[in-house]
Amino acid sequence: MVERDTIRLLRECDSGIKMGITAIDEVIGHVKGDRMQSVLRDSKHESERLQTDLQKALHDYHDEGKDPNPMVQGMSWVKTNWEMLIDGTDSKIAELMMDGCNMGIKSLSRYMNQYKAADERSKDIAKRLITSEEKLSSDMRQYL
Repeated sequence: MVERDTIRLLRECDSGIKMGITAIDEVIGHVKGDRMQSVLRDSKHESERLQTDLQKALHDYHDEGKDPNPMVQGMSWVKTNWEMLIDGTDSKIAELMMDGCNMGIKSLSRYMNQYKAADERSKDIAKRLITSEEKLSSDMRQYL
């Protein structure tokens, strides 16, 4: 039970990190403000550090991880690009990033509750990812 829940939680974290990094990559080239670009770059680097820890944990369980659902990823791409066409301001980008962070926080919190038997290492990674999402969402507020 512990191993199964651990792997499932790690997979969901893996999918979430990949979605977050992709989202930042999609918008960062459109950001006009240097400070906002810096905040997004810092968040991406933090996600990449978490991803490294996550990949080590997955490797220890002989698991390859999980890619984001292609349908969800495609819908996110369409929404982001549509919103950017209509209003490509830094304020709109901040709003999109906050929406993504909030969805990530909600999903990861649900998975933490669903996979209660997961080991402490995987729970720690999930908590750190949630904290990272909360920080980015908070940092984006100043750009609304």
